[in-house]
Amino acid sequence: MPRGHNADSDSVSIATDIIEICDYSSNNVLGLLSDWPFSPGLGLFATKPIKRGVYIATYRGRRITTEEADRREARGAKYQFEINKRWTIDGSPRWNVARYINHSCRPNAKPVGRRGGIVIVALRRIEPGEEITYDYGRQYVEYFLENGGCHCAACRRRRALHRRRTRRRKWTT
Repeated sequence: MPRGHNADSDSVSIATDIIEICDYSSNNVLGLLSDWPFSPGLGLFATKPIKRGVYIATYRGRRITTEEADRREARGAKYQFEINKRWTIDGSPRWNVARYINHSCRPNAKPVGRRGGIVIVALRRIEPGEEITYDYGRQYVEYFLENGGCHCAACRRRRALHRRRTRRRKWTT
């Protein structure tokens, strides 16, 4: 589920399509924005307050076998959500709004299994303008981010705080 959209005309077209989809979503509380200074991709943001425990989105796409998902991943496929050891959802269609929910080590939403699929629900109240995030899990962090570490907002803030503290120690010694 890593985000990899470039800021070209195709990305603008994708963003326009998704914004239209968000406008017509059943709960009409989502918006798509670029979080560009911090990440190269797009993110899903609340446009209205979302209460704790409320449904946000469904992770949509074709259900494929895990073996097929492995083959697609080897060819560069992204946006796959493993339901169990046997089945995976291929969330690559642009109309899958949930694919734009980014990872965070301090998430405000979580995926929940329902009727053989995945829905995203709020872990706490989410304010308008706040990015909707969930924890992709340890396997994601180890596999995709092993060289550069996690790039979620919480981890970036933690690293920045650590750098400031380290600089202060150097100045005081």
